[in-house]
Amino acid sequence: MKFSVDKQEKYTLLTLGEEKLDSTISPELKSEFVNLQTTGVSSVILNLSATKYADSSGLSALLVGNRTFSENGGSFVLAGITPFVEKLLTISQLTGVLSIVPTNEEAVDLVFMQELERGFEAEGGAE
Repeated sequence: MKFSVDKQEKYTLLTLGEEKLDSTISPELKSEFVNLQTTGVSSVILNLSATKYADSSGLSALLVGNRTFSENGGSFVLAGITPFVEKLLTISQLTGVLSIVPTNEEAVDLVFMQELERGFEAEGGAE
């Protein structure tokens, strides 16, 4: 699987360099999500700008990523999705489940905003 990882203080940017997110790539991507989570990464931005095609196993990998980071108090944001992948997410009714933004910059902003919201919720819950 071709990908790059850019670890920052508050998030990790994972850029997938594959044209197809299918059954040949999905297991490796799921493993990478678990690996990142076990090394202390709490929020991931997944850039899919190179990915022109995805199938059900690709969608499964995205849902694993979302669950892995969201359930542990972090964020999972998709950035740069291509028209085919966006159409597939829409048909699968996952646009309401996954956080999707057009650019990496907007994804970073969303991660920071979600972190602030979690902080406010924690403060409110402590009273």
